[in-house]
Amino acid sequence: MYYSTKDEERIRRIESDSRFPTETYRTPWRRDYARLIHSPSFRRLQGKSQLFPEQETEFFRNRLTHSLEVAQIAKSIAIKINSELENDGESYRIEQDIVEFAALAHDLGHPPFGHFGEEVLDEKMIDSGGFEGNAQTLRLLTRMEKRDLSENTVFGIDDKGRDKRVGLNLTCRSIASILKYDREIPINKKGREKLLKRREIEKIGPVKGYYNTEAKIVSWIKENIISDKKYKSSFKTIECRIMDIADDIAYSTYDLEDCLKAGFTSPLDILSVGSETGRKVAEKVQKNLGIRFSTDDLQEKIIKIFRESLETPYKFRSSRELSEKNLELLYFFSVGFTNFMSHQLQENGYLRTDFTSKLVGRAIRNVTIDKINSKIPALSTVKLEKEAAIDVEVLKHFVYESQILSPKVQIIAYRSKDIIGTIFDALSNEKKQGYTLLPEDFRRIYEAVKNFNEKKRVICDFVASMTDRYALEFYGRLTSEDPQTIFKPF
Repeated sequence: MYYSTKDEERIRRIESDSRFPTETYRTPWRRDYARLIHSPSFRRLQGKSQLFPEQETEFFRNRLTHSLEVAQIAKSIAIKINSELENDGESYRIEQDIVEFAALAHDLGHPPFGHFGEEVLDEKMIDSGGFEGNAQTLRLLTRMEKRDLSENTVFGIDDKGRDKRVGLNLTCRSIASILKYDREIPINKKGREKLLKRREIEKIGPVKGYYNTEAKIVSWIKENIISDKKYKSSFKTIECRIMDIADDIAYSTYDLEDCLKAGFTSPLDILSVGSETGRKVAEKVQKNLGIRFSTDDLQEKIIKIFRESLETPYKFRSSRELSEKNLELLYFFSVGFTNFMSHQLQENGYLRTDFTSKLVGRAIRNVTIDKINSKIPALSTVKLEKEAAIDVEVLKHFVYESQILSPKVQIIAYRSKDIIGTIFDALSNEKKQGYTLLPEDFRRIYEAVKNFNEKKRVICDFVASMTDRYALEFYGRLTSEDPQTIFKPF
């Protein structure tokens, strides 16, 4: 794609400084990449669960390893598309550093315990701007991260309570790459009810989008990239679209691998999926892809996905060549071999890696340019070809319906909501001056901002930035009957 000088603009212009001479050897995007991977928020991803708590086994992925896998897939997609554009004689190219940045940053805003934590924080913030993981990612990168400090402020808040923070002070195009949902989240529940009435959302919360506190930053991004004030269509850059596809590929494949390794499911379990689960998965595939997709189609697709890993070595010929006894033996051999290979795919790391590698590779090869937007190249689109897209959707929704909604995970959900809710309520208790429990930087920002909603947002920012382990520890200090707990230093 074409990248202009406006794409390189930062929230705050970097003044010339003899200590930091101009670096002609690296692009602004590479500098953004460096700022991201050296940030505390990025490091904290290692303490946030992906699907299952990492305390159970070191094999399970966390948000950091997931983000690294998404980055590898996203960059491979960008390399593939650039090669095809070059072969077609196109002058457009996709900046790989921006794609990689988007993939590494896409989960920064996830609170402890993932979507379970997201739900309870949104409930607490529903009349104060809401909470949503993608919106929090934007806020982290453009507000909360400590990179450039404004003068005459208290941790970035001026004497009038205005937020002057610029986060990592990134380029316009890098920030745009993580803007997945072009919607300002309503400030209160009434606003959501209006969206629900207009069928713009399916439920009251959490709403995908960005907070009203970052609305001006989003407007600045659009103005720089689009340069057309009359533009009214949805806004999503090609780098963001690649990241989104890569995230789906990683989620559908590697979360399944975690389930197989843990013994929570097997290929035979998936092949014999219950009618209710199968119906729900088929409905979601049909809705998300806008195609007709029945439970029979689902069964056929699952067989295709696992066929190579489970098929018997016997080459079937006409049944006339076999006696009834041999046919019976062949039947039992086939069943036994399929059952054996199903267990092997769970237990044998070589087979599992080969299986997931082929799934990911096939998906990457099926990502292509959908449409080049000659007027606004940044808004060009990519797509995952139909059959590969169905593979991804089937596996993604199967993991959700069979694992995330299972009792073993819902117990985690129940406890995590209690933990996050208790912490938030304690910190926001004005009568008991709960805010004094905040670390110094958050406490001083809390005291510097003026209105109630802004103060709640500071508390929300603090809770959302916690790792799973830190949230458990903080909760323990508030509720534990062990007197030693309260004397541990922060």
